[in-house]
Amino acid sequence: MKIVYYSFGGRYADNPRAIHQRLLARGAEGVEHVWLAGPGRTFPPGTVTAAWGTPETVAALESADLVVADNHLPAFRKKPGATYLQTWHGTPLKRIHRDAVFTQPDGEDVMRRLDDDVTRWDVLLVPSDAAHGPLTGAFRYTGHAPVTGYPRNDALVGEPAARRREEVRERLGIPAGRTAVLYAPTWRDDERFGDGPDFRLALDLDRFHQRLGDDAVLLLRLHYLVAGALGTVDAPGVLDVSAHPDINDLYLAADVLVSDYSSAQFDFAVTGKPVVSYVYDIERYRDSLRGFYFDPYAIAPGPMLTTTEEVLDAVADLDALRAEHADRYRVFRQRFCHREDGRSADRVLDLVLSPAPAPMEVRS
Repeated sequence: MKIVYYSFGGRYADNPRAIHQRLLARGAEGVEHVWLAGPGRTFPPGTVTAAWGTPETVAALESADLVVADNHLPAFRKKPGATYLQTWHGTPLKRIHRDAVFTQPDGEDVMRRLDDDVTRWDVLLVPSDAAHGPLTGAFRYTGHAPVTGYPRNDALVGEPAARRREEVRERLGIPAGRTAVLYAPTWRDDERFGDGPDFRLALDLDRFHQRLGDDAVLLLRLHYLVAGALGTVDAPGVLDVSAHPDINDLYLAADVLVSDYSSAQFDFAVTGKPVVSYVYDIERYRDSLRGFYFDPYAIAPGPMLTTTEEVLDAVADLDALRAEHADRYRVFRQRFCHREDGRSADRVLDLVLSPAPAPMEVRS
C-alpha cells in the first residue's frame, strides 16, 4: 500500500502529520509513505519525499492507494480503487470557499480549479457536529463526511501533553511561572502575503511589555500567508514563533490564546485554557471581507475585545478570566470539541483502512 501525504505547500504538519505518526506507531507493515515536500521544508530522517509543484507531485499522487491532504491538490488521475482523504485544516468560523466573498481578479478561475479537486475527494473529515454543515456546504460536497475530531488535536490531551508542555517551554526559554500569551491572528484577504507598506499588527507589541513586564512573554504566531510581512520582530518580551514547525507545541506551551476569527480558538479550547478574542475590525471583516458561519458574540468562549489595553487587562488576571467566562467556555467546548478525546487519528485510520467502514453519523 502506498500513502502520499500533503500539508500546506509541502510541510510536515497538521492532520496528515498526525495520521502518519499514528500509523507508524501502530506498526503497520507493507506500507510505503511518501510526503510531498516544498523547498527547504524539514522532514524526519528517512522520510521519502517527492518535490512539491513538480511532475514528481503528480506522479506520486497518481500512484497512491491513499492520498491524505489538508488542502487542495493539483489535478491528477486517481489510481483505480484509490482513496483521497481530505482532512481540511480547521473549524470554520469565517466563511470559506464558495461561501466566501471572493475579491481576487481571477477568483472564478481559482474556484473552478479548487472545485475540480473536490470532485476527487472520497472522505472529508469533520471535527465536530457544528462544523459539518459549514464544511460540506462551503465545498458543495455531498460525499462521506464523518465527524471524527481532528487527528492533530490528539496531542493536546492526556499525560504526554503535560510532559510536552514543559519540554517546549524549556526549549523556548520560558521560565517557570511566567505567563505565556499566544497571539495567533488570522490573515485578512486584503493583506495576503503582507503586501503593501501599511501592513502592521493591531496589537501593540511594545505596550505588551510595558504593561505586563517580566511576568509574561508574548508568543507571536502570524499566519503563514503574512508571516514575513513584519521582517525581524524586535520587541521586549516577544518571541516570534511564526516559523515554529508545530503549532501544537505553542498551544501546549501557552497559558492563554489571543486570536480573532481563526480556527485556532477551536483547537486551543481542547487544552481547557482560556481564549481571548481581539476583534478590532469585526464589522469590516463580517460585512466586507468574509462573513461568519456563527455569530462570534454568541459563541465566543471568552471576552470579545477591541483595544490592546482591554486585551492586556484580560491576560493580566487569568483566574478572573476563567471565572468570568466559565459557562461560555463550557458550552463552546461541548459544541465544538466533543470529539476531541485523543483518539481521532485511530478513528480515521480505522475508517480509511477498513474494507467496509461504518458510517459516522452527525448528532441531531
